[in-house]
Amino acid sequence: MSNCDSCASKDGCNNKENCKLEDNKMKPKYGEIKNIIGVISGKGGVGKSTVTGILAIELKKAGYKVGVLDGDITGPSMPRFFGINEKRAEMIPLSKTDVKFTPVETKMGIKVISMNLLTKVEEEPVIWRGPVINGALNQIYEDTEWGELDYLLIDMPPGTGDVALTVMQNLPVKSMIVVSTPQDMVSMIVKKIVIMIGKMNLSILGVVENMSYIRCGNCNEKIRVFSKKSAEEQAKYLGIPLIKEMPIDLNLTESLEAGKVEEYIGSTTQYEDILNKIKFEL
Repeated sequence: MSNCDSCASKDGCNNKENCKLEDNKMKPKYGEIKNIIGVISGKGGVGKSTVTGILAIELKKAGYKVGVLDGDITGPSMPRFFGINEKRAEMIPLSKTDVKFTPVETKMGIKVISMNLLTKVEEEPVIWRGPVINGALNQIYEDTEWGELDYLLIDMPPGTGDVALTVMQNLPVKSMIVVSTPQDMVSMIVKKIVIMIGKMNLSILGVVENMSYIRCGNCNEKIRVFSKKSAEEQAKYLGIPLIKEMPIDLNLTESLEAGKVEEYIGSTTQYEDILNKIKFEL
């Protein structure tokens, strides 16, 4: 039965085409996922993985069942973020052609799957062309044993290329979160991804501006390192709501290096308003 057949408001619905498209999206074989949120940017190095990890931890703290799919096949970083880079996901053969992936769970119980968890060592490069990368991403999403999740967060690769298009077209993504930094050059490139998301008829929850400022150790004043423009001005240029401006946080960096980011974010309140400004509908 399609969504249109079961919908109580089908007679007056203006969204039937989108409902039909939703029915054609890929579903995981081994589990049920209520909400898929993509974290994306047009530019590399702006902190997409950091925002993905922080949001996953905050959702888990709020009591939700959370998974993370590292969608950056050639440049994955989520295992390193969570300090699970020495572990390996299990690949269970089911037949000559079918396998099932068992994700690695963090200390908090966040389920993570990444290409770096499927290679023998994390430094081993993935030297594949676009179609193979797309196929691998689809398979990892579809064949991972997710169980029941309230949220699956997808850490997207930068840019408007094949993988971004694959995720937006093939997976039932509910909304996207855009990540940027204060520089005008970055904002211009990020604007491209905002326009792409609009062309794909997906909703945008808003933008997180990372590395927005640093706090003075003496007077606690915000010092804007990269631009005099406010995060609100940059969000207005992008044409989307501002979710949060995130500071350069050396304590966060140290916790990442030590593999203790869950403990650090779990003990601070500075990232909790990311959830407060995003309206999630379960």
